[in-house]
Amino acid sequence: MKDSNYYSTFIAVADDSKATEARVPKPRGTSKTAAEVQFEMMHQHPNRYTQEDVLFAIWRNRQHDEPTDGELELQRFQFFEKPQPCLRTSPLAKTYGWGIAFDNNGKTSLCAVESDEYRRYLEDKDLQQLKAMRSKRAK
Repeated sequence: MKDSNYYSTFIAVADDSKATEARVPKPRGTSKTAAEVQFEMMHQHPNRYTQEDVLFAIWRNRQHDEPTDGELELQRFQFFEKPQPCLRTSPLAKTYGWGIAFDNNGKTSLCAVESDEYRRYLEDKDLQQLKAMRSKRAK
């Protein structure tokens, strides 16, 4: 399985985001949205999870089975056999005003677009600088 994590990277808020300050995703319906799962993992547990951990958790959130540890490991392997969208497509960075930082071990954390921390990440020349994907095509 190919490693699809980012290392020493910062994903800035999308150019077309209207967010001027970070917002916490609100629940909709009975199951958690991708934004809620991502927020819980990356904000409540900074520098614990990799991009792969977050992407797999979102997929697992939509499943209705209770796999054993061995089945879970197989599901994860099978999930990453196919290309998966990266966190540049995250609604947190596209809509909710959160930048996503990856440390040199690939662990993620969030920072609010209005924060000093966000500005420091943007100015850090040791980080690969990326932008979240735009919600709409550029004209």
